[in-house]
Amino acid sequence: QVQLVESGGGLVQAGDSLRLSCAASGHPDLINGMGWFRQAPGKEREFVGAIGRSTTDTNYAGSVRGRFTINREYFKNTLYLQMNNLKPEDTAVYYCAAARWGGSSPLAHDYNYWGQGTQVTVSS
Repeated sequence: QVQLVESGGGLVQAGDSLRLSCAASGHPDLINGMGWFRQAPGKEREFVGAIGRSTTDTNYAGSVRGRFTINREYFKNTLYLQMNNLKPEDTAVYYCAAARWGGSSPLAHDYNYWGQGTQVTVSS
């Protein structure tokens, strides 16, 4: 099994930056693709970004492309989400996800493991 723990969320103002981290433990050797999803109050969980086994394989939602960057450090078993120029509509609980397959899928059902989430709140 794989355990994922997110950190780095918080309350910021519009235009600020945050970096989320997701630490994998247990059997991180089972992980290939990884991704970030978010869920705002009253809304469904939505795709934010993903990275495949190859770090050049990245995929972003249109709403965050150009502002958010996803990357991973294999030797630390950690996934990151650098979020710049945050907007109030980015407010949500952000979830880290890991997949046994190697692509950068935007589909939640492609992911086998999920973290508990970290809250990001952006004030205007």
